[in-house]
Amino acid sequence: MSSSTTTADAVPPVPGEVETSLGKRILILVMVVLGSTLYATTLLIASTLLPQMQGTMSATQDEIAWAMTFNILATAVATPMTGWLAARFGRRETMIWSVFAFTLTTLMCGLADSLETLILWRVLQGALGAPVIPLSQTILLDTFPKRQQGLVTSIFGMAVVIGPVIGPTVGSLLSELYSWRWAFYMIVPVGLISFAGLRLTLPYDRPSGRASLDWTGFLSLSVAIACVQLVLSRGQRLDWFDSAEIQIEAFIAVVSFWIFLAHSLTAERPFLNLRLLLDRNYALGLILVLIYGMLNFTPMVLLPPLLQQHAGFPDALIGEVIAARGVGATIGFFLAIFVGRMDPRIGLIAGFTVQTLSGVWLMAIDLNVDMNTLMLNSLLQGVAVGVIWVPLTLVTFSNMSAANLAEGTAVYHLLRNIGSSFFISICVAEIVRATSTNYSRMVELVNPYNKALALPWVTGGWDYETVSGLAKLSKEISRQAAMIGYINAFGLYTTCSALAIPLILLIGRRARR
Repeated sequence: MSSSTTTADAVPPVPGEVETSLGKRILILVMVVLGSTLYATTLLIASTLLPQMQGTMSATQDEIAWAMTFNILATAVATPMTGWLAARFGRRETMIWSVFAFTLTTLMCGLADSLETLILWRVLQGALGAPVIPLSQTILLDTFPKRQQGLVTSIFGMAVVIGPVIGPTVGSLLSELYSWRWAFYMIVPVGLISFAGLRLTLPYDRPSGRASLDWTGFLSLSVAIACVQLVLSRGQRLDWFDSAEIQIEAFIAVVSFWIFLAHSLTAERPFLNLRLLLDRNYALGLILVLIYGMLNFTPMVLLPPLLQQHAGFPDALIGEVIAARGVGATIGFFLAIFVGRMDPRIGLIAGFTVQTLSGVWLMAIDLNVDMNTLMLNSLLQGVAVGVIWVPLTLVTFSNMSAANLAEGTAVYHLLRNIGSSFFISICVAEIVRATSTNYSRMVELVNPYNKALALPWVTGGWDYETVSGLAKLSKEISRQAAMIGYINAFGLYTTCSALAIPLILLIGRRARR
């Protein structure tokens, strides 16, 4: 992912390639968009399935969240290898077999019979399908002439945005009618169609073989990120640093990251060129995209368990709430067209302000929340996501030379995915901690010596003198304790949104782009 570790964008076209006919170009567009849309859809579908998967696998909330976090993490780690794979095997073969591997692992996710196998196949799904998105854009830009590239890019972008709107709605409906497995199964035939279509339409290209991968930097960074993710995912359950496992994982993470830094500062062609951080706009852009990643998927992971397990929402309605976010993102991208004519900092401040307001709104909901409130809030989150993305990309790469653009983009997306994975784990850990703590505090008040319980307007319809009455009361206290935990997590979400705004004021004016 340095100048020597090129991404898909840096793979040169094949010299002497025969010009592709219009009909074949359209077929390539359809098949490439189909494959990339499926890949983008699976993340949102999985978020709506978490409650059902948790019940099937007999998992706790923090354990089932690994199906999301490790998938995102695998995507983050594997994406920088796209350029090396394309140079080693060719773009055509890399794209085709990535789509096939993604389809196969999606099928295996539906067939998984334990939490361990589900997480394994989700990790492979994210890693093996990671080249699909960056290669899709590269193939389309090389297939169409420059005069049509704007239109093609718009079609590609809209398809990738609209796909996640349809996916959760259909997937949640299938999961309610049959089971969560069918939400994965429905992707398989479409993936096979995309695989066959790509195999028939994509032109052959010769691997350049010129790209090399800095394996020392790549492996040390991957191990460090994976160990940090394990610490965040398992820390709350294992009592953090009182556990020998957490101590070992933290030690390996520190050592691996030290090896990565030392190697990056001394190698001639490192995996990541740390000198790029001397560009103020790029350094600030990386911090902001990390925050953007932290905010991007977190509500979609937290809301489905809250709504199904504690508020009693059916899966179909949860899918509609998630789909509303996709609709909002589509609106946000259209708004970004107009915002883009102004200073990008204005768009960034507006987007993060909307994110903050949506977080404050989430902190005010309770277990009696209605569907309209949830959909409007989800729509608001989506609008913010769409508005932020374009100006954030503009300011991040505003002063970067074309020679460093491929590497800078790879780091940009790497941090976005890492932010999502880490922050989801942090929020889930806070929910588990706060639920346990607040339940313990509240049940202490249910005892014969609490005189307030003798007052009829305090206890209402609750009966605490029988075993069945105490069981019902215990369940209600558990629901309210969990709600406090979710409010705390939404508070973290809101705080991170607000902290991004002062950083935007430090961004300089655009220089070259």
